[in-house]
Amino acid sequence: MVEYEQKPQYTISDLQEIVKLLRSPGGCPWDREQTHSSVRNDLLEEAYEAAEAIDLQDMALLREELGDVLLQVVFHCTMAAEEKAFDFDAVCDEVCKKLIIRHPHVFGNVVAEDTGTVLKNWDAIKKETKGQTCDADTLRSVAKSLPALSRAQKVGKRAARAGMDFGSVEDAFDCVRAERAELQAAIAAGDVSMMEEELGDLLFSCVNTARHLGIDAEQALTKATNKFIDRFATAEQMLTDDGKKLTELTADELDMYWVDAKETQRHMLQNKQEEHT
Repeated sequence: MVEYEQKPQYTISDLQEIVKLLRSPGGCPWDREQTHSSVRNDLLEEAYEAAEAIDLQDMALLREELGDVLLQVVFHCTMAAEEKAFDFDAVCDEVCKKLIIRHPHVFGNVVAEDTGTVLKNWDAIKKETKGQTCDADTLRSVAKSLPALSRAQKVGKRAARAGMDFGSVEDAFDCVRAERAELQAAIAAGDVSMMEEELGDLLFSCVNTARHLGIDAEQALTKATNKFIDRFATAEQMLTDDGKKLTELTADELDMYWVDAKETQRHMLQNKQEEHT
Protein backbone atom coordinates (compact mmCIF):
# COMPACT_ATOMS: atom_id res chain seq x y z
CA MET A 1 0.00 0.00 0.00
CA VAL A 2 1.30 3.47 -0.93
CA GLU A 3 1.30 6.02 1.88
CA TYR A 4 -0.24 9.39 1.01
CA GLU A 5 -1.46 12.16 3.28
CA GLN A 6 -5.21 12.78 3.13
CA LYS A 7 -6.06 16.48 2.69
CA PRO A 8 -9.23 18.60 2.73
CA GLN A 9 -8.01 20.42 -0.41
CA TYR A 10 -5.64 19.20 -3.11
CA THR A 11 -3.59 21.16 -5.68
CA ILE A 12 -1.91 20.51 -9.03
CA SER A 13 1.21 19.42 -7.13
CA ASP A 14 -0.83 16.76 -5.35
CA LEU A 15 -2.24 15.54 -8.67
CA GLN A 16 1.25 15.20 -10.10
CA GLU A 17 2.43 13.30 -7.03
CA ILE A 18 -0.62 10.97 -7.05
CA VAL A 19 -0.05 10.09 -10.72
CA LYS A 20 3.63 9.40 -10.01
CA LEU A 21 2.64 7.09 -7.18
CA LEU A 22 0.12 5.29 -9.41
CA ARG A 23 2.90 4.74 -11.96
CA SER A 24 5.41 3.61 -9.32
CA PRO A 25 6.32 -0.07 -8.64
CA GLY A 26 4.01 -0.11 -5.61
CA GLY A 27 1.20 1.67 -7.43
CA CYS A 28 -1.52 0.49 -9.81
CA PRO A 29 -0.74 -2.31 -12.33
CA TRP A 30 -3.07 -0.76 -14.93
CA ASP A 31 -1.55 2.72 -14.66
CA ARG A 32 1.98 1.32 -14.90
CA GLU A 33 1.16 -0.52 -18.15
CA GLN A 34 -0.16 2.53 -20.02
CA THR A 35 1.66 4.37 -22.81
CA HIS A 36 0.97 7.58 -24.73
CA SER A 37 -0.70 5.51 -27.44
CA SER A 38 -2.81 3.34 -25.13
CA VAL A 39 -4.47 6.35 -23.46
CA ARG A 40 -4.65 8.51 -26.60
CA ASN A 41 -8.39 7.97 -27.00
CA ASP A 42 -8.96 8.68 -23.32
CA LEU A 43 -7.68 12.22 -23.84
CA LEU A 44 -10.08 12.71 -26.76
CA GLU A 45 -13.05 11.23 -24.88
CA GLU A 46 -12.46 13.40 -21.81
CA ALA A 47 -12.21 16.52 -24.01
CA TYR A 48 -15.53 15.62 -25.65
CA GLU A 49 -17.16 15.03 -22.28
CA ALA A 50 -15.97 18.46 -21.12
CA ALA A 51 -17.42 19.95 -24.31
CA GLU A 52 -20.75 18.24 -23.59
CA ALA A 53 -20.77 19.73 -20.09
CA ILE A 54 -20.33 23.17 -21.69
CA ASP A 55 -23.23 22.48 -24.06
CA LEU A 56 -25.38 21.44 -21.08
CA GLN A 57 -24.26 24.57 -19.18
CA ASP A 58 -23.67 22.29 -16.18
CA MET A 59 -20.91 23.93 -14.13
CA ALA A 60 -20.59 21.07 -11.62
CA LEU A 61 -20.19 18.59 -14.47
CA LEU A 62 -17.77 20.90 -16.27
CA ARG A 63 -15.61 21.13 -13.14
CA GLU A 64 -15.49 17.33 -12.97
CA GLU A 65 -14.78 16.85 -16.68
CA LEU A 66 -12.04 19.51 -16.75
CA GLY A 67 -10.43 17.59 -13.90
CA ASP A 68 -10.49 14.46 -16.05
CA VAL A 69 -8.89 16.40 -18.93
CA LEU A 70 -6.24 17.73 -16.57
CA LEU A 71 -5.58 14.20 -15.31
CA GLN A 72 -4.85 13.11 -18.89
CA VAL A 73 -2.42 16.01 -19.35
CA VAL A 74 -0.59 15.19 -16.12
CA PHE A 75 -0.59 11.48 -17.01
CA HIS A 76 1.09 12.15 -20.38
CA CYS A 77 3.57 14.55 -18.75
CA THR A 78 4.45 11.95 -16.11
CA MET A 79 5.11 9.29 -18.75
CA ALA A 80 7.19 11.78 -20.76
CA ALA A 81 9.22 12.65 -17.65
CA GLU A 82 9.92 8.95 -17.08
CA GLU A 83 11.25 8.84 -20.66
CA LYS A 84 13.26 12.01 -19.95
CA ALA A 85 11.50 13.71 -22.88
CA PHE A 86 9.80 16.59 -20.99
CA ASP A 87 7.80 17.21 -17.81
CA PHE A 88 4.77 19.20 -16.67
CA ASP A 89 6.82 22.33 -15.94
CA ALA A 90 8.24 22.24 -19.49
CA VAL A 91 4.69 22.11 -20.89
CA CYS A 92 3.64 25.08 -18.74
CA ASP A 93 6.80 26.97 -19.73
CA GLU A 94 6.17 26.44 -23.44
CA VAL A 95 2.52 27.48 -23.40
CA CYS A 96 3.28 30.60 -21.32
CA LYS A 97 5.99 31.66 -23.77
CA LYS A 98 3.61 30.99 -26.67
CA LEU A 99 0.88 33.16 -25.12
CA ILE A 100 3.30 36.04 -24.49
CA ILE A 101 4.77 35.88 -28.01
CA ARG A 102 1.35 35.69 -29.69
CA HIS A 103 -0.11 38.60 -27.69
CA PRO A 104 2.30 41.44 -28.55
CA HIS A 105 -0.63 43.87 -28.15
CA VAL A 106 -0.75 42.89 -24.46
CA PHE A 107 2.88 42.08 -23.63
CA GLY A 108 4.55 44.34 -26.20
CA ASN A 109 4.11 47.60 -28.11
CA VAL A 110 1.87 46.35 -30.92
CA VAL A 111 -1.52 48.06 -31.21
CA ALA A 112 -4.57 45.85 -31.84
CA GLU A 113 -7.91 47.52 -31.17
CA ASP A 114 -10.18 44.82 -32.57
CA THR A 115 -10.46 41.03 -32.78
CA GLY A 116 -9.72 41.00 -36.52
CA THR A 117 -6.31 42.59 -35.98
CA VAL A 118 -5.57 40.25 -33.09
CA LEU A 119 -6.31 37.18 -35.24
CA LYS A 120 -4.30 38.53 -38.16
CA ASN A 121 -1.28 39.12 -35.91
CA TRP A 122 -1.77 35.72 -34.25
CA ASP A 123 -1.72 33.92 -37.61
CA ALA A 124 1.38 35.82 -38.79
CA ILE A 125 3.29 35.10 -35.58
CA LYS A 126 2.19 31.46 -35.56
CA LYS A 127 3.30 31.03 -39.17
CA GLU A 128 6.70 32.54 -38.39
CA THR A 129 7.36 30.66 -35.14
CA LYS A 130 6.34 27.32 -36.69
CA GLY A 131 8.60 27.86 -39.69
CA GLN A 132 5.71 27.81 -42.16
CA THR A 133 7.00 29.23 -45.44
CA CYS A 134 3.72 29.33 -47.39
CA ASP A 135 -0.03 29.43 -46.80
CA ALA A 136 -0.36 25.77 -47.81
CA ASP A 137 1.77 24.90 -44.75
CA THR A 138 -0.85 26.51 -42.51
CA LEU A 139 -3.52 24.28 -44.07
CA ARG A 140 -1.39 21.16 -43.71
CA SER A 141 -0.80 21.95 -40.03
CA VAL A 142 -4.49 21.52 -39.17
CA ALA A 143 -4.61 18.32 -37.12
CA LYS A 144 -5.66 15.29 -39.16
CA SER A 145 -7.09 13.74 -35.99
CA LEU A 146 -9.85 16.37 -35.82
CA PRO A 147 -13.37 15.25 -36.72
CA ALA A 148 -13.69 15.59 -40.50
CA LEU A 149 -16.24 18.42 -40.43
CA SER A 150 -14.23 20.46 -37.92
CA ARG A 151 -11.03 19.93 -39.88
CA ALA A 152 -12.73 20.94 -43.15
CA GLN A 153 -14.11 24.11 -41.60
CA LYS A 154 -10.75 25.06 -40.11
CA VAL A 155 -8.93 24.41 -43.39
CA GLY A 156 -11.51 26.52 -45.24
CA LYS A 157 -11.13 29.32 -42.70
CA ARG A 158 -7.36 29.37 -43.09
CA ALA A 159 -7.65 29.32 -46.87
CA ALA A 160 -10.01 32.29 -46.63
CA ARG A 161 -7.53 34.23 -44.50
CA ALA A 162 -4.93 33.56 -47.16
CA GLY A 163 -7.24 35.09 -49.78
CA MET A 164 -8.88 32.02 -51.35
CA ASP A 165 -12.61 32.04 -50.65
CA PHE A 166 -16.07 32.48 -52.12
CA GLY A 167 -17.30 36.02 -52.53
CA SER A 168 -20.62 35.38 -50.82
CA VAL A 169 -22.91 32.79 -49.24
CA GLU A 170 -24.70 32.42 -52.57
CA ASP A 171 -21.41 31.65 -54.34
CA ALA A 172 -20.65 28.98 -51.74
CA PHE A 173 -24.15 27.53 -52.15
CA ASP A 174 -23.74 27.49 -55.94
CA CYS A 175 -20.80 25.17 -55.36
CA VAL A 176 -23.07 22.89 -53.29
CA ARG A 177 -25.47 22.70 -56.23
CA ALA A 178 -22.63 21.96 -58.66
CA GLU A 179 -21.16 19.22 -56.46
CA ARG A 180 -24.62 17.68 -56.01
CA ALA A 181 -24.97 17.44 -59.78
CA GLU A 182 -21.54 15.81 -60.05
CA LEU A 183 -22.49 13.28 -57.36
CA GLN A 184 -25.70 12.46 -59.23
CA ALA A 185 -23.67 11.88 -62.41
CA ALA A 186 -21.31 9.54 -60.52
CA ILE A 187 -24.29 7.62 -59.13
CA ALA A 188 -25.79 7.33 -62.60
CA ALA A 189 -22.47 6.01 -63.90
CA GLY A 190 -22.27 3.46 -61.09
CA ASP A 191 -18.69 4.51 -60.32
CA VAL A 192 -18.20 3.85 -56.57
CA SER A 193 -14.79 5.51 -56.40
CA MET A 194 -16.15 8.62 -58.09
CA MET A 195 -19.22 8.57 -55.81
CA GLU A 196 -16.96 8.72 -52.76
CA GLU A 197 -14.92 11.57 -54.23
CA GLU A 198 -17.97 13.61 -55.27
CA LEU A 199 -19.74 12.99 -51.95
CA GLY A 200 -16.63 14.28 -50.18
CA ASP A 201 -16.63 17.37 -52.41
CA LEU A 202 -20.32 17.93 -51.66
CA LEU A 203 -19.74 17.67 -47.90
CA PHE A 204 -16.77 20.05 -48.12
CA SER A 205 -18.92 22.53 -50.05
CA CYS A 206 -21.62 22.30 -47.37
CA VAL A 207 -19.00 23.07 -44.73
CA ASN A 208 -17.86 26.14 -46.69
CA THR A 209 -21.47 27.31 -46.89
CA ALA A 210 -21.83 26.82 -43.12
CA ARG A 211 -18.69 28.89 -42.57
CA HIS A 212 -20.08 31.74 -44.68
CA LEU A 213 -23.31 31.59 -42.70
CA GLY A 214 -21.34 31.81 -39.45
CA ILE A 215 -22.51 28.33 -38.44
CA ASP A 216 -20.29 25.64 -36.94
CA ALA A 217 -20.78 22.62 -39.23
CA GLU A 218 -19.86 20.12 -36.50
CA GLN A 219 -22.43 21.54 -34.09
CA ALA A 220 -25.06 21.78 -36.82
CA LEU A 221 -24.67 18.09 -37.68
CA THR A 222 -24.65 17.15 -33.99
CA LYS A 223 -27.96 18.96 -33.48
CA ALA A 224 -29.40 17.34 -36.60
CA THR A 225 -28.34 13.90 -35.35
CA ASN A 226 -29.89 14.54 -31.93
CA LYS A 227 -33.08 15.73 -33.61
CA PHE A 228 -33.18 12.56 -35.73
CA ILE A 229 -32.79 10.37 -32.64
CA ASP A 230 -35.62 12.20 -30.82
CA ARG A 231 -37.87 11.99 -33.88
CA PHE A 232 -37.07 8.30 -34.33
CA ALA A 233 -37.96 7.66 -30.68
CA THR A 234 -41.24 9.56 -31.07
CA ALA A 235 -42.18 7.63 -34.23
CA GLU A 236 -41.26 4.33 -32.60
CA GLN A 237 -43.45 5.14 -29.58
CA MET A 238 -46.34 5.96 -31.91
CA LEU A 239 -45.87 2.61 -33.65
CA THR A 240 -45.79 0.80 -30.30
CA ASP A 241 -48.97 2.59 -29.16
CA ASP A 242 -50.65 1.38 -32.37
CA GLY A 243 -49.40 -2.16 -31.81
CA LYS A 244 -47.11 -2.10 -34.84
CA LYS A 245 -43.41 -2.73 -35.53
CA LEU A 246 -40.97 -0.89 -37.79
CA THR A 247 -40.14 -4.01 -39.76
CA GLU A 248 -43.80 -4.66 -40.57
CA LEU A 249 -44.51 -1.35 -42.33
CA THR A 250 -44.06 -0.25 -45.92
CA ALA A 251 -41.91 2.77 -46.79
CA ASP A 252 -45.05 4.90 -47.29
CA GLU A 253 -46.48 3.86 -43.92
CA LEU A 254 -43.19 4.63 -42.18
CA ASP A 255 -43.14 8.02 -43.86
CA MET A 256 -46.60 8.79 -42.46
CA TYR A 257 -45.42 8.03 -38.93
CA TRP A 258 -42.26 10.08 -39.53
CA VAL A 259 -44.32 13.10 -40.62
CA ASP A 260 -46.57 12.71 -37.55
CA ALA A 261 -43.50 12.49 -35.28
CA LYS A 262 -42.08 15.62 -36.90
CA GLU A 263 -45.34 17.49 -36.28
CA THR A 264 -45.46 16.25 -32.67
CA GLN A 265 -41.92 17.50 -32.09
CA ARG A 266 -42.79 20.86 -33.62
CA HIS A 267 -45.73 21.30 -31.23
CA MET A 268 -43.60 20.23 -28.24
CA LEU A 269 -40.95 22.80 -29.17
CA GLN A 270 -43.61 25.48 -29.61
CA ASN A 271 -45.09 24.75 -26.20
CA LYS A 272 -41.67 24.82 -24.57
CA GLN A 273 -40.89 28.19 -26.17
CA GLU A 274 -44.23 29.60 -25.01
CA GLU A 275 -43.51 28.46 -21.44
CA HIS A 276 -40.33 30.56 -21.44
CA THR A 277 -42.06 33.68 -22.78
